[in-house]
Amino acid sequence: MVLRALRRAIRNRNPQPGVMIHSDRGTQYASEAFRAELEKHDFIQSMSRKGNCWDNAVAESFFNL
Repeated sequence: MVLRALRRAIRNRNPQPGVMIHSDRGTQYASEAFRAELEKHDFIQSMSRKGNCWDNAVAESFFNL
């Protein structure tokens, strides 16, 4: 599902190479298929630090409307 969502976002938004994709350390984001898709589009992968739930708080605050 995550890979399908990424592909849909790429198709709909047509982002430029170098876009940073941030996520937690879930297995779906660390999978070879997901990482290969990021590499295919020259995206930069960013992950939260191991065991640090506060990393996502900054991103969630930034996007809070």
